[in-house]
Amino acid sequence: MAKTNAIGWFDIYVNDLERAAIFYESVFKQKLEKMPDPTGETKMMSFPAEMASYGAAGALVKSNHAGPGIGGTMVYFSVEDCSVEESRVVAAGGKIIRPKFSIGEFGWVTLCEDSEGNMFGLNSMK
Repeated sequence: MAKTNAIGWFDIYVNDLERAAIFYESVFKQKLEKMPDPTGETKMMSFPAEMASYGAAGALVKSNHAGPGIGGTMVYFSVEDCSVEESRVVAAGGKIIRPKFSIGEFGWVTLCEDSEGNMFGLNSMK
């Protein structure tokens, strides 16, 4: 059996889907797309993705079965230079938890909180 990456998909749970979509679109300067939920139970907005490429795709999800919050799963977004997206977080309605810092040979990370109270990371090699 071929080795695969540990993550195949991610959901970021939100209370206000429109507000969360505007936050992530503002930080990443990319449009999220409405996505049908196969169960019909949730509302979803997906991040831009090329499903055949390396890495995981994912969506913002408004669900009655789970909610947002700090302390659960961390998602790290791969970016060119995390200081660029970091500079957009506060204006988009989020918070900087820990400004850009070195993680040695693995590059740089910024820890942020989104408009819904979820913590997420930005990761870059410069």
